[in-house]
Amino acid sequence: MNKYLRQLFTAVVALFVILGLSSTIIMAVRANALNNDPRNARSLYHQLGAYRGAILASDGTVMAKSEPVNDAFKYLRTYSNGPLYAPVTGFFSINQTADRGLEASRSMLLNGEADSLIWQRTKAMLTGTTNQGASIETSIDPKLQQVAYDQLGTRDGAAVAIEVNTGRILAMVSTPSYDPNKLATHDAKAASQSYNELSAGQNQNSPLINRATSQLYPPGSTFKTIVALAALETGDYQTDTKIPAGSSYTLPGTATQLPNDEAQGDGVNGQISLQEAVAWSSNTAFAQLGVKLGASKVSDMATKLGFGSTITIDGTESTGTPMTATASTFPSDPTDDKLALASIGQGDTTATPLQMAMVAQAIANNGKLMQPTLVDRVRAADLTVLSQTKPQTMANAFSKDFADKLTTMMESVMTEANPQLAIDGIKVATKTGTAQIGIDNSAIDGWAIGFAPADNPQIAVAVLVHKTDVHGSLAAGPIMRAMMQEALQQ
Repeated sequence: MNKYLRQLFTAVVALFVILGLSSTIIMAVRANALNNDPRNARSLYHQLGAYRGAILASDGTVMAKSEPVNDAFKYLRTYSNGPLYAPVTGFFSINQTADRGLEASRSMLLNGEADSLIWQRTKAMLTGTTNQGASIETSIDPKLQQVAYDQLGTRDGAAVAIEVNTGRILAMVSTPSYDPNKLATHDAKAASQSYNELSAGQNQNSPLINRATSQLYPPGSTFKTIVALAALETGDYQTDTKIPAGSSYTLPGTATQLPNDEAQGDGVNGQISLQEAVAWSSNTAFAQLGVKLGASKVSDMATKLGFGSTITIDGTESTGTPMTATASTFPSDPTDDKLALASIGQGDTTATPLQMAMVAQAIANNGKLMQPTLVDRVRAADLTVLSQTKPQTMANAFSKDFADKLTTMMESVMTEANPQLAIDGIKVATKTGTAQIGIDNSAIDGWAIGFAPADNPQIAVAVLVHKTDVHGSLAAGPIMRAMMQEALQQ
């Protein structure tokens, strides 16, 4: 009898151990996966039934909030001027997990489930009141965001503005955009239909894609700023150093001829100063300069400025799904012909608009590359500040001396080659870019990057217009100018 009792006792203990292990796995190890499973109806009702905190612009403008409604989900997420702020907010949907924007990167704070909100949850439980999520105060300037959005209009493109000394993102626009309200509706069928229409197979034309951070483009001549910095760093080049140019350059080992867009970029007797090469965007000069420097020197400078690494813009695993920017690229160990093309921002060199705004920011900030940020502070429902973002240096990429010399060269881009982009009474440093894309180079990605005032930088800007038919100075330049004017008149 005792034998059978021992066997039964052992079996019961084993079952309890198995139960304990399975419960632990479900409640701890697989908790996030199960909560995020779209088939988990309880999780869906729990999330949509929570009072989600607001997302605010820098002046208090409400970009996203939760409003009480008379249905099973209790609260409806609404977005004011949704398409304008969609790249920043992302969306919160009844049948799609928040996977982009601040709705994803600060999800745990917005829905009130973050560890930092445990006291607020406890207080709500004890008092019988509704637990409210934290509000997210961003660095976005609504007026600047609107100018960039209006200027891009119906074109495919992106614009980013960064505060020079802090890295705060003042504007981040992607067009075509979308209305998050169509995805936030509690009509599951309508939300699903809207998502399918917007995702369009997640191809490159989808409005859901944030072109400022998640799409790579050949940066064209804006990349020449990085090659110029690599040259300055060697100590062998100054602004007035003469370098080989010419009206045409044969790519090494090929019969392919690389011309200049402007005759002034040819130089005189096959030579041009580094400053004039930047001012007139000489392809022949920078292709040869890149080959002379070698891939490692150009690549090293690009890496210091953020190329080759995914850039975290906001959030951590503890607050949600971090918002990141796709890693920009410079080719590894290219042949000389490919290095020549890469050095003028063509071929295998690609970048996000955010990355090129960061390049402009670093030049404006004496070589100090700042961590880009979107959130200024997080507040609990009782207005207690839970966290406040402080400026953080990503890298001391190059010296103030090099920054000053490149600034002088970029000012000449405006004064010599593009006076139409000048702003009265304000010195502007810029570099435009025209990248040929498509079959037989049938289209153009137009770029403009820069900062102002050049003698006391406040704002750095990058603008991309995809698949245009005019030079970057004409497609993207006026948008950059309008953004600078708006920022500097405030």
